[in-house]
Amino acid sequence: MPQWATFVGITGVVLVLLLVLSHLTQSAFTDGEPDSSDGPGASADGTTTSSHRPLESASDSGGTPAETDHDSTRNARSADAPTTVSPRPNGSTAGVPDESPNGIESDDSSAHREITAEGDERRPTERGVDPGSLSTGMVLANVAFSQGLFALVLLGATVYTAIPASALGIEFSLAYLETGLLLGTVAGIGFYLANELAAAAATRFGFDHDEALRELLSPDSIGGWLILLLGVLPIIAFFEEFLFRAALIGVPAAAGFGLSPWLLAVGSSIAFALGHGMQGSVGIVVTGLLGFVLAAVYIATGSLLVVVVAHYLINALEFVVHEGFGLEWADTLES
Repeated sequence: MPQWATFVGITGVVLVLLLVLSHLTQSAFTDGEPDSSDGPGASADGTTTSSHRPLESASDSGGTPAETDHDSTRNARSADAPTTVSPRPNGSTAGVPDESPNGIESDDSSAHREITAEGDERRPTERGVDPGSLSTGMVLANVAFSQGLFALVLLGATVYTAIPASALGIEFSLAYLETGLLLGTVAGIGFYLANELAAAAATRFGFDHDEALRELLSPDSIGGWLILLLGVLPIIAFFEEFLFRAALIGVPAAAGFGLSPWLLAVGSSIAFALGHGMQGSVGIVVTGLLGFVLAAVYIATGSLLVVVVAHYLINALEFVVHEGFGLEWADTLES
């Protein structure tokens, strides 16, 4: 006999852990961001950075990804950033070599704060997370592991509590597979276009959203793109749809708790939006609306496969179009 309440309780714990993890990640990156007075595109050390990376790997430009990033950072610092010096324990400054008693120059790399040449103090460099210090492979592995682990917990809870597959929107038939792939593909492409137009319109009117996480996940090689498109994004799509649609809508609606699936759709969409806080306030609103549309499709079709396929295509197309080809819909609208 299905243990509906137990499964709902486990789902609630997973949801809370996910939202807490999302909030901690957002806080870590926010603490590492520069002050608004530094201007758009300024990093924590005052350098100007680009927000998009084309599909070509760094080796095409004659260097490794790390070398390319360091070279561009040095160029940006020399061209645009003010001269910065760091306080030294002995009262001297970094960037100006010290003369030791025996005449040998020395440098102290243990300084933790920077000040500008005009004397303005910058935030401690050890606060927050510098996105530039994280490799793409590290971020991909972290996302795949965390979301994959949560998905395994929910799958284990499904087996343990004997939740029927039908309550999750899952069937084991050829017709279910064919219909899910077809409807999911059509819905995914349509929702991607609508999502892009909504985000581009918001940007056009001065409401931009943060895509720092997407940029961090963007690979620099063909192998990295294969891992992203065939490994990481399918895990994300399955887990998020399993949690926000099947577990938070399908199971409670089938459990006989007297809850309307549309009311559950509203609640799950709000949670879905809050879980994407790194995209900024506009990103949260757009994601919440997208979550509700996916919930509506899930309720109408009763199929988890449809929304998983649609969710995957939305994410995959965003990565390929923006980070692969460097196409910005907002620029197209403005022109």
